[in-house]
Amino acid sequence: MAFSPLSVVPRSAIPSPVSNQIAPRPFLKWAGGKSRLIQQYLDFFPQNFETYFEPFLGGGAIFFYLSCLFPVRGVLMDINPELVNVYTCVKDQIETLMDLLEQHRQNHSQHYYYLMRATVAESSIERAARLIYLNKTCFNGLYRENSKGQFNVPMGRYKNPRIFDPEVLCAASKALQLTQIYENPFETVLNFAASKRDFVYFDPPYYPISATSNFTAYNRYSFHAEDQIKLRNTFAELASRGVQVMLSNSDCPFIRELYQDFKIHPIIAARAINSDPSKRGKISEVLITSY
Repeated sequence: MAFSPLSVVPRSAIPSPVSNQIAPRPFLKWAGGKSRLIQQYLDFFPQNFETYFEPFLGGGAIFFYLSCLFPVRGVLMDINPELVNVYTCVKDQIETLMDLLEQHRQNHSQHYYYLMRATVAESSIERAARLIYLNKTCFNGLYRENSKGQFNVPMGRYKNPRIFDPEVLCAASKALQLTQIYENPFETVLNFAASKRDFVYFDPPYYPISATSNFTAYNRYSFHAEDQIKLRNTFAELASRGVQVMLSNSDCPFIRELYQDFKIHPIIAARAINSDPSKRGKISEVLITSY
């Protein structure tokens, strides 16, 4: 796997984003996205780093926030091939992607949604447009796959869904120009991050805090206790190299014990996805840092 070193001018402090142009932000709805938690994270970002790594990319909220502040050169990874393909197409084929999304916008209906959900797109750009379309029109913006990797979320109840925002996609494309994007499991970050100049942020599938809160069930890739232990060992190895590492997870005895040798910061989050609205509310999470 080819990799060329990346660098940016180190920052002595993280300023507030100021721009006359639209700021980069997530273009996908994603379960567990961190957009609403960033204000609680601000005091815990490292003050200096050159290369940013995010092995569980998801909606990319932290990456896009940092991109509001300065050009971020980094390595973005995820094990989900469809997600990686979307980011790659947003980075490299933005105009063609928006043309296809406009076609989806014009054709949107209940019949069309289920037709697209059952369709296997052939080219990478068609796959990317299909995923964004389904993501913006499905129930709760939830990405969920069956055991065969087939998207299986019903259509949402939106009167006029915003299929895509050209300004948001273009801002995301611009931010992604300085990144390398890979379909990789999280542990391959060990091949790249090696020193205090590197900042790694892990946002893995959360460890379930109850039998009914299995946060890992949204795709075909299960994430069990042994994977959490493997992740902790990866975290510890990176920390031993001097890499600045930050990780989000559920607040429970298992996770607190795993990371007892590191700094654990409580975070208050809103549980947004639950079939019963009465069970959506505040919940404690943890943000763990090596520095």
